[in-house]
Amino acid sequence: MTETVARTDWTDWQTSWDRQQELYLPDREERFRVMLDLVEAFAGPEPTVLDLACGTGSITHRLLRRFPAAVSTGVDLDPALLTIARGTFAHEPRAEFVTADLRDPDWTAALPHRRYDAVLTATALHWLRTDPLRELYGRIAGVVRDGGIFINADVMPDPSTPRINAAERAHREARHERERAEGVQDWASWWKAAGADPVLAAPTAERFAIHGDHADGELHSAEWHADALRAAGFAEARAVWRSVPDAMVLALR
Repeated sequence: MTETVARTDWTDWQTSWDRQQELYLPDREERFRVMLDLVEAFAGPEPTVLDLACGTGSITHRLLRRFPAAVSTGVDLDPALLTIARGTFAHEPRAEFVTADLRDPDWTAALPHRRYDAVLTATALHWLRTDPLRELYGRIAGVVRDGGIFINADVMPDPSTPRINAAERAHREARHERERAEGVQDWASWWKAAGADPVLAAPTAERFAIHGDHADGELHSAEWHADALRAAGFAEARAVWRSVPDAMVLALR
């Protein structure tokens, strides 16, 4: 009985994380679908995947559900989100999780595989500033096999369309307010709930000691990311999906 309750709790935390993220990313599931379509196109139905800055394992969860023969390595520094990921996948031999700081030049040494068919990340790398992100792209190129891919889905604003950007932002913020009024958890309230949970309280406190309220990153356009990835050693790179504030960039090794 205790084991069943523990699994249910992790499922609840995963569900609440997804719902909180969807407040900010209403097309989140569409992004994941496109991402996995591209994994299948380039790596087939049995990929070895690196889930970069994996958080609770959102990409890993959808990857393993879609591809039963896939294997995934999740890597992150956040102790609270990794606690949820490890609890969720505790009995899943196809998934493992590594604690590592992506700003550390030697973070790839902690990975269980030297090369991956695909490296995937979503809504994560915007917390890095420009120079560390360029350096990270070079290290990612070193773990993607020849012919493999890297996909980054994140906030990538287009500075050439300021009025479009402003109108979309106003519409999005109004929707946020309506959903908050209906009781949907936002970022701050989700973390408050995590800090009050007996299991997550300590790793949540550790998480805020590491990151603070939010990391001080820099935003770039999809075209900037594509240029940076080509400079890092990828043969081709381009945007393959867009919304007004976000984009998904695919790089081919």
